[in-house]
Amino acid sequence: MSWLPTVIKACYFIAALLFILGLKRMSSPRTARGGIVWAGYGMLLAVLATFFLPDMHNRGLIVAAVLIGVSAAWWTGRRVAMTAMPQMVALYNGMGGGAAAAIGAVELIGYARGLGMLHAVPDTSPLRPEAWAVNALPPALSPVELTLGVLGALIGAVSFSGSLVAFAKLQGWMDKRFVFAGQRAVNMLLLAAAVVTGFMLVLGQASLPLILVFFALALLFGLMMTLPIGGADMPVVISLYNAFTGLAVSFEGFVLGNEAMIIAGMVVGAAGTLLTQLMAKAMNRSIGNVLFGSFGAAGGEAQAITGAQKPIDGADAAVMMAYAERVVIVPGYGLAVAQAQHKVWEFAQLLIKRGVKVKFAIHPVAGRMPGHMNVLLAEAGVPYDLIADMDDINPEFATTDVALVIGANDVVNPLAKTDPASPIYGMPILDVSNAKQVIVIKRGRGTGFAGIENALFYADNTRMLYGDGQAAVGELVTALKDVDG
Repeated sequence: MSWLPTVIKACYFIAALLFILGLKRMSSPRTARGGIVWAGYGMLLAVLATFFLPDMHNRGLIVAAVLIGVSAAWWTGRRVAMTAMPQMVALYNGMGGGAAAAIGAVELIGYARGLGMLHAVPDTSPLRPEAWAVNALPPALSPVELTLGVLGALIGAVSFSGSLVAFAKLQGWMDKRFVFAGQRAVNMLLLAAAVVTGFMLVLGQASLPLILVFFALALLFGLMMTLPIGGADMPVVISLYNAFTGLAVSFEGFVLGNEAMIIAGMVVGAAGTLLTQLMAKAMNRSIGNVLFGSFGAAGGEAQAITGAQKPIDGADAAVMMAYAERVVIVPGYGLAVAQAQHKVWEFAQLLIKRGVKVKFAIHPVAGRMPGHMNVLLAEAGVPYDLIADMDDINPEFATTDVALVIGANDVVNPLAKTDPASPIYGMPILDVSNAKQVIVIKRGRGTGFAGIENALFYADNTRMLYGDGQAAVGELVTALKDVDG
């Protein structure tokens, strides 16, 4: 069937178009859901087409693996709460990097055996390339293919181990930051050692011990690069590792001669890189700092915060907003934890019926990942034209009568502009403190995810409404209905 390869390549081309069009549709909240479906159809088409490759082996094992993976993804996707979505994304992204690294490992083992450097491996060993269907690989890797294979393995391994640390931090299984003296130098040495080892593999020194050392160094570097990262910078890390995974998949696709992997990996890598740049800008961090810096670290003595937090009850807060002309609602991760998005929209609708002009302000890194708050508000049915990003809403805070902050902390902290010693100094924030009055709904008096005290909570124009987000907003709804009644 001489026409079969042409049909497979045509399927890959259609899949690539669906990937790109799906990504384009994801740029707008109105079309994002459809974009995800389009991209999903593209991936399904690419997977089905791959099964018809003439040199495909072990189709039964591949089908079994696909069924297991799909079942696990479906089950976890249906059960995971929206608050846990960031760590789920980090985990799945790590699996993609790990898959690329596994492909690289198989390539390198097959290459080493071709050089006669795995002669000590028994024929019955599962490390034999034939046992891993390596005969589906090109019979001989060119220097370019070998280089890209090593790069893909390195990047994929770093993404895998780093994403697992990100998952553990977001899940609360690990301390937010782990820093020691000379950490940056140690990280650079690990990276240099991994690169040198990879260079030796490219030069034809491939042996099983060297391959194991290479992957151990790459995995360790991913761990060490992520351990010092603070919670406030985690959105940058997620998008960075997303770009890493895309690059790794693209490189390995080039080695395998698989157009679908090349294009899908390039699309993910490009989108992840752009998102990383946008997130770094929103956090006021350079890409170099993202890669090698100690996230959230700052020197000097922090500014002392004077004053006291001033509480307010729900009835008084509701009256204050009922007679306001402009109200801006600022959601944060606390809103997600309390699952208060529906109550917040109910409260906003009551204000709008009274003639109050209501808007929602979203910081680029609000929550635990980019777009987290947008998804929550969309789930509650908030119209897109009421949701404003940071650059658009900041000039309006000066004319805002009441800013209602629900569970947000670091992204509204004025210390980011006033305290050079603060770990978040220089990070663009929502200028909530410029509003005439500020009401903050907060569970308690603790610090935010970055572990930093918030000067906004002690400001003269700020009042604190303590309690669970959903219960506190429910109190506001009841009090506002009483005002209307």
